[in-house]
Amino acid sequence: MTSHRVLVVEDDPGLRAILARGLREEDFDVLTAGDGAGALRAVRSQARLDAVVLDIGLPDSDGRDVCHAMRAAGIDVPVVFLTAHNTLPDRLSGFTSGGDDFLAKPFHLVELAARIRAVLRRAGREAAVESSGVRLDPAAHVLRVHGRDVQLTPTEFRLMACVMAAAPGTVVRRRALLRAAWPEGARVSDNTLDQYMTRLRRKLREAGGGQAISTVRGVGYRFS
Repeated sequence: MTSHRVLVVEDDPGLRAILARGLREEDFDVLTAGDGAGALRAVRSQARLDAVVLDIGLPDSDGRDVCHAMRAAGIDVPVVFLTAHNTLPDRLSGFTSGGDDFLAKPFHLVELAARIRAVLRRAGREAAVESSGVRLDPAAHVLRVHGRDVQLTPTEFRLMACVMAAAPGTVVRRRALLRAAWPEGARVSDNTLDQYMTRLRRKLREAGGGQAISTVRGVGYRFS
């Protein structure tokens, strides 16, 4: 599948490198810039750009002004702001300038990756994923196995999307599956997760998908 291309705009070289490496491990194609001018050059020169991770506190400009300039130029790529000041006025001004989401520092890379995928879904930019005859289309909310539609519940679809979002053979841990499929704060037991995964695997098998999802005992599941 084609990876989503993300521009990371962060002035701190160490943090910029960490973000780039972490997002690449999450299967994003990453470009970087260290200031607002570099960010604008990048978004104007790229034929394909799916999302921008934009620090508000840049050395040459405010990230919100950079986002505003992008919108004024007709560039509608989703923007996730990084900020050290996650107050209501900060968030409101960011949304007013055209931002799509906020993430306060410090944060976990897995949360940043999840937020990027969320804004991609909302923008209709999330690409279909296909492997071994199994195709998941998040925009159309359809799962097909060798061209045959498979009916999934919303929870099953979220679980399938989480498993297939990882690189083939990569173990997706139980905690990540729980976060992806159920609302924050929901109390879901391991047994409930296993029951859902059993039903999902049965549907795949009955549609001709074989053992597409395997169990890694005590850890999680992987798409193989």
